[in-house]
Amino acid sequence: MKRQTLRILVSGLVQGVGYRRWAWIKAVSLGIDGQVRNLADGRVEILAEAEDTPLRTFIGLLREGPRLAQVTGLEVEPYPANSHYWRRFEVR
Repeated sequence: MKRQTLRILVSGLVQGVGYRRWAWIKAVSLGIDGQVRNLADGRVEILAEAEDTPLRTFIGLLREGPRLAQVTGLEVEPYPANSHYWRRFEVR
């Protein structure tokens, strides 16, 4: 199957609640490459590269988030593939 890259913006109470580390754990367990980082506007940005099935599972998990998070929105859009940058999933 073909790998794809998605940009995922998560809004709500997602900073200061362990969301990035939680997303990292989920991504690594699913074999997803990419990165997660906080944005200045309070959202979390995730660039995720994998095949379709792990990405769909990951997106479902991101909607829930860790116990202390309150996810109110999730925007998902295609992103140019950058597999030459990512060999794993990173927290930034």
